[in-house]
Amino acid sequence: MKINIHGNKVEITDSIQNYIEKKLEKLNRYLENSDDLIAKVNVRIKGVEQIIEITIPTHKFTIRAEVSNKDLYAAIDLAIDKLERQIKKNKTRLNNKYKNIDIHDFIFDYENNEEENDEKIVKRKIIESKPMDEEEAILQMELINHDFFVFKNVEEECISIVYKRKDGHYGLMSIK
Repeated sequence: MKINIHGNKVEITDSIQNYIEKKLEKLNRYLENSDDLIAKVNVRIKGVEQIIEITIPTHKFTIRAEVSNKDLYAAIDLAIDKLERQIKKNKTRLNNKYKNIDIHDFIFDYENNEEENDEKIVKRKIIESKPMDEEEAILQMELINHDFFVFKNVEEECISIVYKRKDGHYGLMSIK
């Protein structure tokens, strides 16, 4: 796997680069044709927190983890563990969905020492929504204390999702 490491307000030393590369090698056992993949690693500092963001776009999927910690090396370890858990957690789901389709991204025959956790939908909601603008949707989201809110967007005449980002700002997704 090729690795692009970018530092924002932090110098990427050889020891940091070697540590990231060594840890990312751990993921090669889950990724087929890993030599063709490019992992994008962004390291930045916000206050006392060291933030590492790792994005690995495969041919059909993108796996991503973002972790912050006061210790950069601990953040790297946590991010790699998070990526590994994502692959393991979704192994069964991907294998079932693409059983007869050759997806050339993940290796499914690795040994798994952990129990498979069948996650199921435990709650369903029906949303009755009146048309509203983005500001009202943000207000509604804040009133119900959620991280996202689905609504009929009056301005764009579609279904939209407003969500709270980790940086405290808001994001908007629209379904056309």
